[in-house]
Amino acid sequence: MFCRYFCFLSLCLFLPTQRRCSLGHISDLRSGDTTSLPGFENLTMGYNKYLRPYFGGEPVQIAMSLDIASISSISESDMDYTATIYLRQRWTDPRLVFHGNKSFTLDARLVELLWVPDTYIVESKRSFLHDVTVGNRLIRLFSNGTILYALRITTTVACSMDLSKYPMDTQTCRLQLESWGYDENDVIFTWLRGNDSVHGIEKLRLSQYTVERYYTLVSKSQQETGSYPRLILQFELRRNVLYFILETYVPSTLLVMLSWVSFWITLDSVPARTCIGVTTVLSMTTLMIGSRSSLSKTNCFIKAIDVYLGICFSFIFGALVEYAVAHYSSSQKCAAKAPQEGPANELTKEMEEVNITNILNSSITSYKRKISFTSIEISSDNVNCSGLTMKTHEKIKCVLRNKMHRIIGYFTIQNPSNVDHYSKLLFPLFFMLVNVFYWAYYLYF
Repeated sequence: MFCRYFCFLSLCLFLPTQRRCSLGHISDLRSGDTTSLPGFENLTMGYNKYLRPYFGGEPVQIAMSLDIASISSISESDMDYTATIYLRQRWTDPRLVFHGNKSFTLDARLVELLWVPDTYIVESKRSFLHDVTVGNRLIRLFSNGTILYALRITTTVACSMDLSKYPMDTQTCRLQLESWGYDENDVIFTWLRGNDSVHGIEKLRLSQYTVERYYTLVSKSQQETGSYPRLILQFELRRNVLYFILETYVPSTLLVMLSWVSFWITLDSVPARTCIGVTTVLSMTTLMIGSRSSLSKTNCFIKAIDVYLGICFSFIFGALVEYAVAHYSSSQKCAAKAPQEGPANELTKEMEEVNITNILNSSITSYKRKISFTSIEISSDNVNCSGLTMKTHEKIKCVLRNKMHRIIGYFTIQNPSNVDHYSKLLFPLFFMLVNVFYWAYYLYF
């Protein structure tokens, strides 16, 4: 009785004229005189907030609309986003019908005396209702029994993201509203005006994203306890790649181009070429670590930016290896020339000292034997092993030795200076081709 009396008194306080609530002495209310409040008898008699409208009959139609005030943060590491929304719900309660064509905004604290839907946000991690300076809720009652219930909520909602194309990715996130306890036999959720039920999302200005498009859906959630109505707001966020181009892609590309400078430095300038190679490798490593630090919890993803940084690191490391190969080939060639010149001079001196008659007196047989042993031990690339008098396993060794000499000769760099000459053309050419395939794949596929 006290509850009905309090509700009745609160409605009288919000009536604009005394014609609606003619004064309203407490003794009149106690005596049950309701002639001064025509049409409000349903507010004071037979109302039970624990029973939904049309209890035992048709389900309640609940129409919703949303205003997206802000999306403060979108976290790739936590896979969620934080948004502040204005949630508005409308339904009709025939027990609250009164005469007239006006609407009344009631004190938000009166919501405790009315039946309200048990709507909750699916996949919400953290949510709270704003309460400064009072609870940010609104109750508006219309003469036909329609109730408007509005809330201001800040919520953090999970959003499953695919970061394989990061930072050229487009993420699809959802905001889902569902009834907690009432199934589809009790309540039916609908959008008030379809896609026009959502406002504010097209005006959002986010730091890294741009809202591509959004649309509303009506669905059902099949649970073990029943089938529950669900409303879905789905929106697509496209990441702004310009920041990452200036922050990561351009510096990494310049480091690759810097590594090519060593191709124009002579092979004898060991400190200069080594310094360029090591510096670019270390700088590229620092850049790779910095790019991954912002997404420390998503390192399991092989992202597009990781692929590009890996390509750049490979080219920089390849330029350093190229100098090592060229310098080694050059040193080997110089070492090979030195022994050839030394024995030639000594042979000339010995030929001057040796008497020709001593050579003529040497045995022709022993000379031929020495020649044959020398041809076997120091075999050239074209030794005919089949014509030699040797055992089977020696012939096999001879054939294998010839094959190895041919393979080594094929990969032997005859002129080390040509390595830099070819690298000046091949490294930029291959880098451009890889960039074409990279950007074409991640932007259009």
